[in-house]
Amino acid sequence: MKKLFLVIALLYATSLFAKTIPDSLLKEGWNMSGNVGVNLSQTAFSNWAQGGSNSLAYSIFTNMEGVYFSFPWKWHNRLNVTYGRTKLQDVGYRTTDNDIYFSNVASRNIGWAVDPNISVTFRSAITKGYNYNVEPVVQIVDFFDPGYLTEAIGFTYDKNKIVTTRLGIALQQTFANKFALLYTDNPATSAEIEKFKLDTGIESVTDIKYEFLTNMTYNSFLRLFTRFNSLDVWDVRWNNIITAKINDYINVNFTVTVVHEISQTRRTQVREALQLGFSYTLF
Repeated sequence: MKKLFLVIALLYATSLFAKTIPDSLLKEGWNMSGNVGVNLSQTAFSNWAQGGSNSLAYSIFTNMEGVYFSFPWKWHNRLNVTYGRTKLQDVGYRTTDNDIYFSNVASRNIGWAVDPNISVTFRSAITKGYNYNVEPVVQIVDFFDPGYLTEAIGFTYDKNKIVTTRLGIALQQTFANKFALLYTDNPATSAEIEKFKLDTGIESVTDIKYEFLTNMTYNSFLRLFTRFNSLDVWDVRWNNIITAKINDYINVNFTVTVVHEISQTRRTQVREALQLGFSYTLF
């Protein structure tokens, strides 16, 4: 984990030297951007002597951003939805991506390097998700089971071409129903199963968008959260994607996701994928 945070710090420090973009480049009212697409990976065998199983993997995604600007106020909204499955010849379909993330951040320019802000974020699975490491497989998530709602107040730095980051004091609510034992129940309390958990702490959210070649882009989203009663323990979700654009609709994507949340497992989770993608820009 120390190496992970060192890499994050280096990326952040390097990006601070980029040219800043003043609020004057934003038009009054809504500034919209977004795209939808699908990533595919497929393997097929016929009389293949070395063996192997047919497979098909796909993920459908939506990335939407809307900034409402009226100086000195800025209201930034973001929606990311990803759903993916993999089909193996001998196993059938398995869910690999199953996330929805929505955030809105209101900030005010007061002439400082950073702007005060308030934010609300929502995270959840889209549909049913399973633990495939046990037999038989066990369902462990569903929509809003668990669901995470976070409110924060702090400061935003968004005057850089590459990096946007915010840091604040946060309240995080976790809601669960069928899977309360996994995500919200406190085993130290009575026999009643709690379906709601409240945590207070510090939240940091950082976005990096960097075009390092004419047709290649690196996008990173990092969220950190620690609780006041355990400041040495951090929840980490780090999404990374390198996109090589072939033309206006076809690209190759290399994605790496790192998750570290001891409420799920004490081991750091890593997911990697190399896929051919089709995307369409809506705005």
